[in-house]
Amino acid sequence: MSVMTASILWRRLDVEGHDACLLSQADDGHSLKGQAIFVQDGKPCCLAYEVICDAGWRTRSARVDGFLGMRELHYAIERRADGEWMLNGEAQRDVAGLVDVDLGFTPASNLLAIRRFDLGIGETTPAPAAYLSFPTLEMVLLEQSYRRLDGTRYAYTAPMFGYDEILGVSPHGFVVDYPGLWTNVAASG
Repeated sequence: MSVMTASILWRRLDVEGHDACLLSQADDGHSLKGQAIFVQDGKPCCLAYEVICDAGWRTRSARVDGFLGMRELHYAIERRADGEWMLNGEAQRDVAGLVDVDLGFTPASNLLAIRRFDLGIGETTPAPAAYLSFPTLEMVLLEQSYRRLDGTRYAYTAPMFGYDEILGVSPHGFVVDYPGLWTNVAASG
């Protein structure tokens, strides 16, 4: 049985769009389930997603279903026990051995590393992730790092994007202020 622990609604800042996400907990792990609706390259985009993690916040699987313009999208991601990642049944060698998935169209995935590492104030960690790039929808290595500044803020860097900002984070681990990209509109839990 799952227990819903928190939910959030974000507004996208760089293009028109929103994303709503529900965090749930079960005996054997956690899940993030949401839907992002936004404009991508002038086309409507609607993506439903779900990420399943074990009790230690290690990604087990993820799904993305929806559309971009007139193109339907269906992606099944699996992290096997041996650390191999699969995307729609095909091995993703560039991300083998990584633990976290990062869905490139939603701020929800940052919660996974934030919760898994559970940094103390002043601590820093590299947090490389298997990144599902969007709109190409390929899995690539995303080098990133987090440094916890205080109870609600993390210094976050993702050199691949030239991104180096301070993220505001809720007690549940949701990013509530993602400078230039997303902002929290409403939250519960």
